[in-house]
Amino acid sequence: MEIGLERAAAAAIETEALVVLGFLEHVPEPVRDLGEFSGKALETTLVHRPAGFLAKRLFAIGGGRLSEFTSADLRKAAGTAVRALKAKAVTRIALSLDPGYGSAEFVAAAVEGAILGAFEPDLHKTQKGDKPPVASFTIVTASEDAEAGIARGRILGEAQNLTRTLVNEPANLLPPMALAARAEAMARAQGLECEVLDQDRMKQLGMGSLLGVAMGSAEPPALIVIRYRPADPAASNGAHLGLVGKGVTFDTGGVSIKPAEGMEKMKYDMAGGAAMIGAMQAIAQLKPSIPVTALIPAVENMCGSRAQRPGDIVTSLSGKTIEVLNTDAEGRLILADAMTYARRLGCTHLVDAATLTGAIVVALGHVNVGVFANDDALLTKLLAAAKAEGEKMWHMPLDEEYKDQLKSAFADLPNIGTRWGGAVTAAMFLKQFADDTPWVHLDIAGTAWLDEEKPHLAKGPSGVGVRTFAYLAANW
Repeated sequence: MEIGLERAAAAAIETEALVVLGFLEHVPEPVRDLGEFSGKALETTLVHRPAGFLAKRLFAIGGGRLSEFTSADLRKAAGTAVRALKAKAVTRIALSLDPGYGSAEFVAAAVEGAILGAFEPDLHKTQKGDKPPVASFTIVTASEDAEAGIARGRILGEAQNLTRTLVNEPANLLPPMALAARAEAMARAQGLECEVLDQDRMKQLGMGSLLGVAMGSAEPPALIVIRYRPADPAASNGAHLGLVGKGVTFDTGGVSIKPAEGMEKMKYDMAGGAAMIGAMQAIAQLKPSIPVTALIPAVENMCGSRAQRPGDIVTSLSGKTIEVLNTDAEGRLILADAMTYARRLGCTHLVDAATLTGAIVVALGHVNVGVFANDDALLTKLLAAAKAEGEKMWHMPLDEEYKDQLKSAFADLPNIGTRWGGAVTAAMFLKQFADDTPWVHLDIAGTAWLDEEKPHLAKGPSGVGVRTFAYLAANW
């Protein structure tokens, strides 16, 4: 989709559809009384051949209360407009932004929303319907910051869609080594370093926790390491950000097998890893002053004849032994070794993202990402980045009392606690491998996949986390 900029008056823009924002405080009473448009958030109405405009259509979308309108609201509005107009076979769209919403932040959000709204999960359909894709989206504003906003919005929108594309791929087409190949291709295109540790190398290093998960699959595992190095390493003051993403390309649950219903969605169990690949694409273009290394442990969790069993004990890269009580608690096992390796590579701060527990969905539903941390300063940075990018996240507890659930008579710790507080005990398990390194864990199990289409996003992968990670690095 081509992204353009026009500085002319909105009425003078020739386009198939001109999108304008309407707010509760500004909609004239006669219009409101008709009952078709009041300015409520994401409410829409369409006018054909509007008088005084060169555009063929005027598409009004509600922004809610003007005093509460944010860039996150604009992102949703732009995505909603693109999806609604695309359904009407409109291919050229322009969005008019008043001077108050022409800042780089708002323009970037509008561009992101349009790019995200244009995404469809229909790559493997042979018949994609009779509606053409949106060819162009033009920002109409007099703002001097618009060019910078468009550039940043394109970077982040395309990076998030890369993540969504990867998560959308079925497991037969994207096993661990294929995911590694896609990461390598992205890295080459963006001028990043990429190294893939194969099974033999991980055995040499002693990654028994990660390799134990991979034993039940015929597909070999991979540990993907992507490095961004700033032009002036000294500018980071010694900080080195590590982004660790769970990359289970398919999760049957292993011997502790999952129910059949809904198991097809388990191709999304690598959404954390895909988010890190997308974030690294954005980081390569945003060029932050801090070095960033992404690590994606990629495995299939299958139940073949060699699969690990409940009761098995594995030795992690850290040297800690783990009693595997449930083979479906596999994400924390692969993250444990990846986090230890990240620390060995010199990462001074760690952020991990994983579709880790159903318990976080019970706690927070499909609205907020669950956030756990061992360091208040890094937590504050992460939450500020999430707020700036409009990604909802909620700080969860990690009190030391929860560690009482992680006791084993046979190993240093088990891979699960009791059924109570499952998201917290999973995070507490990971905390043992962060050790004294500042660390934040994001449980994205409830937010990485949309079971139903939203006005601004298609059904399927959401790409959650990408914008937050890119912002965190760029604004370190």
